Amino acid sequence: MAGLAGDNPGAAGPLTLSALRGYRAYARRWVFLLVISLLSCSNAMDTAGPCVWMPGNQNWLWLSFAPVADTIAQHFGLSTEQINWLSLVYLVASIPFGVVAVWVLDSVGLRWAILLSAWLNFAGSVIRSLPCMLTSIHDPFAFLLGGQSLCALAQTLVIFSPAKLAALWFPEHQRATANMIGTMSNPLGLLVANLLSPALVKKEEDIPVMLGIYTIPAGLAFLLATACLWESAPPTPPSAGAAHSTSEKFLDGLKLLARNKAYIILAVCFGGGIGIFSSFSALLEQVLCVNGYSDEFAGLCGALFIVFGVLGALALGLYVDRTKHFTGAIKIGLCLTSLVCVAFALVSQLQGQTVALAAICSLFGFFGFAVAPVAMELAVECSFPVGEGAAAGLLFVLGQAEGVLIMMLLAALTVRRAEPSFSTCQDGQDPLDWKVSMLLMAGLCVLFSCLMVLFFHTPYRRLQAEADANPSIQEDTCPATSDPSDHAPHPAATL
Repeated sequence: MAGLAGDNPGAAGPLTLSALRGYRAYARRWVFLLVISLLSCSNAMDTAGPCVWMPGNQNWLWLSFAPVADTIAQHFGLSTEQINWLSLVYLVASIPFGVVAVWVLDSVGLRWAILLSAWLNFAGSVIRSLPCMLTSIHDPFAFLLGGQSLCALAQTLVIFSPAKLAALWFPEHQRATANMIGTMSNPLGLLVANLLSPALVKKEEDIPVMLGIYTIPAGLAFLLATACLWESAPPTPPSAGAAHSTSEKFLDGLKLLARNKAYIILAVCFGGGIGIFSSFSALLEQVLCVNGYSDEFAGLCGALFIVFGVLGALALGLYVDRTKHFTGAIKIGLCLTSLVCVAFALVSQLQGQTVALAAICSLFGFFGFAVAPVAMELAVECSFPVGEGAAAGLLFVLGQAEGVLIMMLLAALTVRRAEPSFSTCQDGQDPLDWKVSMLLMAGLCVLFSCLMVLFFHTPYRRLQAEADANPSIQEDTCPATSDPSDHAPHPAATL
């Protein structure tokens, strides 16, 4: 891979400026991004592969919609609680191991973090397939849970990596786009699995085929990571920010983050957003079935949520790469997400609103998902020179913790009610009333958005450091620093 040529330093635009500054963007950065994206997509498919949503189940699951869990439970002789744990292990493992993953990224290096993630992910995929290959196994749940646990450990390493990769390998005008591609590969993998699992599993005999197919992308990511990734950082950095990446030691960086008011506000608000999105995904079917919406419609809403989310992230990533308006973009995105969340809380309690609900779920994904890669870039900007792994990774760790609390709170506020004639819930019990829970979810979304808009102000420290490192070059010639307010010493780019 070292023989791949870099981008043409004589080309017009930002790369010419990078060449004048003595920086270089290597073409093999796209191979690194491909490996991370494939690994993240494969890991998400493992999440939704055997541990998917069970129709009518009133126990919340982790980001799953495809209705094949009942078939898998019957095939392996598992209880509903055991099937649930195959998904929940991702949530449980991500909180404590997330801190370890942050340390690995910033202290050991990006390459070793991705290699470890690829090895764990592939090993987990193989182990969970063993009960289908070896008939002598008497406790398939141990292998399924063990494989899922390895995949859960791999998830934290790869999901924290896009911000680190963008900072180390990509020039200023491509960082947000690279971050977006790496980040959105995870929900894209969920979407693929949600569509593929029902198509593959028609009867119990199809389960080994499904598990075998899901092992293929994991094996491909493992081979590409092992054969193609030879270094954590390029020989010549693509920007001044990359040259000073992870300049603070791990513990020193954590101390700086704990004293950074802007970062704390961003972490709490964005972490709350992750929790709300997790709750929405996990509870979508249960909320809709009470008012007569079918399982298939709930699955369609979940698919629209992801598809339009990826499109929104693509559009906003390209915009932010051109303008560097991180703060304005995330504030506007959160405000629009709050409006859509309020609309869902109200419309989901009505019957016969399929078109409106489909549109709301699409907009919820379009505005909400778009914020994720921008938030990670903004976390790096407001905390520089703290390592990118710590800055971006701790956002997700806090988000997972807030997600657990929010989902437990929403579930605790539900009450059983006499089953109306239009209910389609299939668990054999009276359906739950989610009205108060959905209103609370919308209220939390509005609260986090207001906190972000009113109290989040920060200079863009990384962009300012890059501008200071090149005083001889005029600001107005560089698209990456074209907005003077982004680099002022006072709060930048507020609404």
